[in-house]
Amino acid sequence: MKKAKRKSPSPRSASAIDKNIGVPYARAKARSRNESAHVNFDAVAVLRKWPSLHNERRTEGTGPYLIVDGTLDECIREFMAKPTSVRHLYEIHTAPQPPLVGAILSGEHIVELSRLREFL
Repeated sequence: MKKAKRKSPSPRSASAIDKNIGVPYARAKARSRNESAHVNFDAVAVLRKWPSLHNERRTEGTGPYLIVDGTLDECIREFMAKPTSVRHLYEIHTAPQPPLVGAILSGEHIVELSRLREFL
């Protein structure tokens, strides 16, 4: 008897999306428990930029300064408009929305949320 081959997930299935766009472990875990991983993109948020010298963060002295005071969606859009080479200097501060959104979002996390926006 031949064993039936397992079909690989279609490119639009949830597990294929998780693998292809790097959804955080928490999202996959929530899905396995049938929990909703909802993100409120209308939540209050601020985009901040760290002072820099030669494209390196300067952590001494004052902290990051305000760029945008608005919604999470507005801050993500403004961040995504920045050149990739300077995105590491930015972060978004917002109210935590477990399991996907923490109080401070780094550049990598913001890019992931931007990609996931249409799926959430």
